[in-house]
Amino acid sequence: MAVQAADVTVDDDGSLAVITFGSGRRLNALRTEHWEALARAAASLAGRSGLRAVVLRGRGGVFCAGSDLREWEHAPMAEVDRSFWQLEQALRAIEDLPMPTVAVIEGVAAGGGCQLALACDLQITAATAQVGMPISRLGILPSASFAARMALRIGPSRTKDLLYGGRMLSGEEAHRIGLVSTLVEDGGAEAELERLLAQWAALAPASLRAAKAAVDRGLQPLTGPARREPPGPAVDAEDFPPRIAAFFDRRR
Repeated sequence: MAVQAADVTVDDDGSLAVITFGSGRRLNALRTEHWEALARAAASLAGRSGLRAVVLRGRGGVFCAGSDLREWEHAPMAEVDRSFWQLEQALRAIEDLPMPTVAVIEGVAAGGGCQLALACDLQITAATAQVGMPISRLGILPSASFAARMALRIGPSRTKDLLYGGRMLSGEEAHRIGLVSTLVEDGGAEAELERLLAQWAALAPASLRAAKAAVDRGLQPLTGPARREPPGPAVDAEDFPPRIAAFFDRRR
């Protein structure tokens, strides 16, 4: 089965579903409609009892540079906040999938793209990929959910360090500190994905789901409070417009 909408495609062979997103241009930066389509794609797979895994990957050998800033250049703050709300809905829909999920990170996973990768259970990451949350440079305020996805993996101090400075990490460094689960040499993602899926093919889907549910239930005391908070505010209303304007001025 294949479903396509707004540059988001789902290919489902009954045991494996692959969600592919982006146009292959602009580092697969996603607009609000794309985040909406990702949320729908994940929701469409949630009830598929035979699925062993869901893979997320971007087109053109790049994962995702986050949200498309062109959408915000002249947008009112309410529209920007709505975009962040929809982004969070997509992330939670992926996190709530009952089967294992894997992000294939090549090129870049920045901002919302980094969060999209962290919403997956595992991340197969190229050594030269760039991973991080450079949102502070644009006056974007990290939500509790954004911070929690990082802190659960690398701890509060390292998370604050990365959020304060907006520093991007190489895939190798992201793996070293535990932000991503698996490191591969450039060009090695396909082989690692095949190896992982072959390993899971020997297991019953119910076993995989039970293992995921057990871990997730144990983490609920940590993840629950962040999920109960509203996903915004997304931006600093005073700082965001001039920073976005400066961003586009540098590119004209």
